[in-house]
Amino acid sequence: MPRDFGWGAGDLGMVRERKIGPNDEEDRDDQGLGSKGPGRADETIDDSDSDQADKPTTDKGLGLGSTRSENDAVLRPKRIDEMIGQREVMEVLKIAIDAANKREDPLGHILLDGPPGLGKTTFAVCIPQELGVHVEMASGPSLKAPKEILPYLTNLQRRSVLFIDEIHRLPKPVEEFLYTAMEDFRVDIVLGEGVNARTLNLKLQPFTLIGATTRAGMLSGPLRDRFHIRQHLSYYNEEDLVKILERNAEKLRVEISHDASIEIAKRSRGTPRVANGRLLWVRDYAMSKSDGRINKDLTKKALEMLGIDELGLDRQDRKYLETISRVFQGGPAGLEAIAHTMGVSSDTLEDEVEPFLLRSEMIIRTQRGRMITGIGLKIGNAKG
Repeated sequence: MPRDFGWGAGDLGMVRERKIGPNDEEDRDDQGLGSKGPGRADETIDDSDSDQADKPTTDKGLGLGSTRSENDAVLRPKRIDEMIGQREVMEVLKIAIDAANKREDPLGHILLDGPPGLGKTTFAVCIPQELGVHVEMASGPSLKAPKEILPYLTNLQRRSVLFIDEIHRLPKPVEEFLYTAMEDFRVDIVLGEGVNARTLNLKLQPFTLIGATTRAGMLSGPLRDRFHIRQHLSYYNEEDLVKILERNAEKLRVEISHDASIEIAKRSRGTPRVANGRLLWVRDYAMSKSDGRINKDLTKKALEMLGIDELGLDRQDRKYLETISRVFQGGPAGLEAIAHTMGVSSDTLEDEVEPFLLRSEMIIRTQRGRMITGIGLKIGNAKG
């Protein structure tokens, strides 16, 4: 029995009880959907016109109303072969994509998880290019009700891709609405209540759902099990970050020495997004203070101006270590107590500061609170 998701007749417009194909423009107009749905990212992944790569694009599909910067559009790879690092993930995806193309079938649903800035969205942009299809892009927090995801689903063409970022933040009703869409490529909708209720069965074009999450453990079992391919993205090593930085410096038409690339990579926490951000800052510093060419000495000065040391720690990281070391005598100390002492929110510490310190073995979490290690103690006792 289809679940009643609280649909009203006005939510669907003049939806007809028939299959909606990719070329049924009249039916789409009847539904008030238009020929292009929200979040359609044809322009984002179409690199057939190289001039368009230098123009800023709008992230309509993310539901954030934000505009992509020119640098983001230029630096983001357009093909999987252009990506550096994540070799195990790329090998799995290449095989799956090649097999899907040979069968001319949709690619299996894919779940990508891992910390922010490692390339989940980049994979979601590159995969449709390899398949030769378009992608609809949405964000989990923006899909508050099943009726808000329906336009994305009905605008999908055969073998096309629906990308949902932060998929673990989908509300339960939306998640349950996706179950039949992912398995049977249909959605069942109950209109009205009681004896006047009627069921609409909408058939969808076979598609691929790509979900990205930073917290895979928050996904429910039924949703997680519906993904055919699940891949975890790991932090990058220094060698791969150097290659990314040198390639991106070339795209930005910036001259950078190999030593300078190594210096930025060492201070980038194993994260390409962080490395790119610091490359852009060093570029601006070089243009303001020098002739625009980036060398090792200039790189050090630029990053030290931001308070970023050789380990990639910034001022807030060092203040955190200093607080545990000096105020709490090395711990254990509760997160709230540390946050109040530093004058910042506990969410900021838990989400932005602690992950890198934990990974670098500078602090540990215990049942009684946070404790500093020998490595962190040396930094905490030094003047930041």
